[in-house]
Amino acid sequence: EAAMPKIVPFVNLDDADLVVDAIYEGGEAKHAGSDPLQKLLRVGNSGGFRMLGSARQGNVHLCVLFSQLANIDWPDRLSPETGVFRYYGDNKTPGSKLHSTPRLGNLFLRDTFARLHSGRRDLIPPILIFTKGPKGRDVVFRGLAIPGTGGGVQQEDLVAIWRTSKGERFQNYRALFSILDVPTVSRQWLKSCLEKTPNDSEAPRAW
Repeated sequence: EAAMPKIVPFVNLDDADLVVDAIYEGGEAKHAGSDPLQKLLRVGNSGGFRMLGSARQGNVHLCVLFSQLANIDWPDRLSPETGVFRYYGDNKTPGSKLHSTPRLGNLFLRDTFARLHSGRRDLIPPILIFTKGPKGRDVVFRGLAIPGTGGGVQQEDLVAIWRTSKGERFQNYRALFSILDVPTVSRQWLKSCLEKTPNDSEAPRAW
């Protein structure tokens, strides 16, 4: 019999660890202040890319990738068997260039995969995957991720694809990430990352 998922109440988010498949509850208020990710990780309260730091300046210290897993046109997918997370960038409608989206998510993807392929893993921040929870603003933690799939095929882990909508052609990214075998991400390590002084001795071994 499957165990019930762990549920972390909104009031406890400030000092909670991140446990894979745990539900982090949103607040009761009917506004963005009820967003759990902001309280949990000090990131923005909307959008798919929620970064601590600036993608434009190349100093993102931590990035949350959030997905509703519900967009038919851009079907994000987490494969439980392989631990591969397929995530689409934030240029989902015509009107912006590939890297000029308002939240600069695609710029973050470009630079992160460039660092991966040039061997600068030390410059890649922790990437935390969350999906929509069962009710309201609740979210579910899916894992700590790294860019790429370890297969060594650079051409496939970040791909710019063309789409047409309302007669306009535009590009967006499809990115592949690997979820690490880290059942719990400790608050101690998260705290050091949030303070922009990541403590490697607190980091999960797989990281």
